[in-house]
Amino acid sequence: MTEGNLGSMNELTRRDEMSLAGAALRGAPWKIAAITGGAGAAISLVMGWILPGPADLTWALCLGISIFSVVASIGALRKPDVGDRVTRQARLWSLRHPWRFALYPGVAAAVLMYPVQLVFDQEGVFGAAWDSLWGGALVYLLAGIATLSMKGRARSAG
Repeated sequence: MTEGNLGSMNELTRRDEMSLAGAALRGAPWKIAAITGGAGAAISLVMGWILPGPADLTWALCLGISIFSVVASIGALRKPDVGDRVTRQARLWSLRHPWRFALYPGVAAAVLMYPVQLVFDQEGVFGAAWDSLWGGALVYLLAGIATLSMKGRARSAG
């Protein structure tokens, strides 16, 4: 990807967009996202044990993956003017194109949820894929809305 590709934002390929989203996510607060996702999963599981009804390990793990993905995507774009030149340009692109950026955390969450659904939920290959797609769609929506709400940072930083 050359600087010319970054300058002409309308001519980006899916591969370029994926590279930009990956570069923007490079500076995500992974440790905070993992702690937050793990805490969300643990709280969900504990609440399942305390409240009436069965505790659902699949739900807790997928909730943790969702929280992890959303926190990482929001944290990556929190400070668009920090980092090296490529990371800053990728973050500014992500803030200017929130729904394109949000696609990648959503897809990543769906990919991470699929084996959890497949192993723990025992709904079969297609049931696990369906549930994972819905989980990824929720992450896409949340990450897109959060990124859209931070869109003003792109104007002030760039």
